[in-house]
Amino acid sequence: MVCLGNICRSPLAEGILKKKVKEAGLKWTIDSAGTNGYHNGEAPHRLSQKVAKLHGIDISDQCSRKFTISDFDVYDKIYVMAGDVFDDLRRLSGKKFQPEKIDFLMNEIYPGENRDVPDPWYGGEEGYHVVFEMMERACVALVEKQVEIRNKK
Repeated sequence: MVCLGNICRSPLAEGILKKKVKEAGLKWTIDSAGTNGYHNGEAPHRLSQKVAKLHGIDISDQCSRKFTISDFDVYDKIYVMAGDVFDDLRRLSGKKFQPEKIDFLMNEIYPGENRDVPDPWYGGEEGYHVVFEMMERACVALVEKQVEIRNKK
């Protein structure tokens, strides 16, 4: 899960997906990162933590980090929160860019539309609730699709 600063959207998405994956009995490694590195080493934004906690998810132990090119080797799939994040990954990765591994998280419920998850950093608490609900729906769809694939095997 990748956003700009790795303190608002991507930590929430990481927490949501970890919870859904655990409930489904899947064994995935899930992490999050940011493209700008401005908040390296910081905990998620206090409102991200608050909204997550209201949904029974504790993200307080997460620590912001910057996306690295080696993440392409470590992870099978990289979900971006918005078009500017996709563009940042392309710029940061140069010749090592692997677009086939990247998708917009919201494409899980709106295939091919490349919809952004708005950055709640620029508003009040309500924006964090809206973003949580959007990402939760996408994570549920992602996990349900993978469980269906697993069950067909």
